[in-house]
Amino acid sequence: MTNGWQVYRMHDLMTQNFNGVKVLPDKSYKLLGVRLEGRGAFLREEKSGDAISANTLNPVRAGDFIYSRLFAWRGAFGIVPEALDGCFVSGEFPTFTINKEKLLPKFLQLFFTRSVVWEEVETYCTGTTKASRNRFKEQFFLGFEIPVPPLEEQHQIVNHIEAIATRIARVQSLQNEIYKESELLLRSISANKSFGEPIPTPMKELVRLRAPDVIVDPNENYHFAGVYSFGRGIFRGIRRMGNQFAYPKLYRLRTNDFTYPKLMAWEGAYAIVSPECDGLVVSTEFPVFELNQEKILPETMGVYFRDPAIWKTLSGQSTGTNVRRRRLNPQTFLNYEFPLPPMEQQLVLRSVQARLASLRELQSATGEELDALLPSILDKAFKGEL
Repeated sequence: MTNGWQVYRMHDLMTQNFNGVKVLPDKSYKLLGVRLEGRGAFLREEKSGDAISANTLNPVRAGDFIYSRLFAWRGAFGIVPEALDGCFVSGEFPTFTINKEKLLPKFLQLFFTRSVVWEEVETYCTGTTKASRNRFKEQFFLGFEIPVPPLEEQHQIVNHIEAIATRIARVQSLQNEIYKESELLLRSISANKSFGEPIPTPMKELVRLRAPDVIVDPNENYHFAGVYSFGRGIFRGIRRMGNQFAYPKLYRLRTNDFTYPKLMAWEGAYAIVSPECDGLVVSTEFPVFELNQEKILPETMGVYFRDPAIWKTLSGQSTGTNVRRRRLNPQTFLNYEFPLPPMEQQLVLRSVQARLASLRELQSATGEELDALLPSILDKAFKGEL
């Protein structure tokens, strides 16, 4: 062990709180939850006592350490912040008072943000299935080991990590701002009337609804694509055997196709198929359209359908009893009038988007490096190598 560091068990550094109070039907309770991946505690909801099934709840205090028995293996640990002082939790969220003469709460919180720790926690979990019943019981937590340096060194490590985390967050914030500004630039080019007035054109003159072209074989493995909501595009999804789903036919995606899930179109789940998803499949709940690129370019479609204002317009044309059950029928989509810019304008948009795509690729690579930086620094910190 690094000079001055000592390995403790959790029961040497904290005590569990047992301060349950009876739930009263006419009282309101702010209920706390714990996010996964070490992201800490949050206010989940506020409920009246008559809507709570538990007979007792435990109040929490700022500075308490808390975790979720059920999701500890996924990093559901945290320190209760001042803003959540006085909230309540069920017995599924044990809380502990930290001995601050030995251990800084922030140092402890940093320790439990590491995936290597969650993996060790998982080995102590008990239950019938990992996904739903694995619980990290208190006797295992209190016997869990942590390497601890002297308080002064804990302060130095915490300050160092927080300073780096602040700089990383700033860079990531700037990247998000650049992305938003680039989207605004593309929309402004698309809406620029100096090239001429856009011509309202039914989508059926610009795209063709393809027929499902994959007959499902129960013994075949299929790699599905999905579409993110809020204009975030398409992604590579799960693989499933043909005997694991009920669709008799599927669509095979091709680069520059356009698709959306009927049920989530109202939430901006539209996408141009990227080269990375070429050849993947989607169910018949995702109508797939082939673009007539002599009239409309994929870049024009992509920019237009990433605009939140358009989602609202199309959601009004969807059918269903409530917004979350509305479905955008393909025929309704084909009848939608698209404000078609002149091709010269579309080519300018394509050129600008290509340059921005190069910048985004660089940002993506940088973002991956930033995501890996803090875990690497934390690993060094808890090895005493900072």
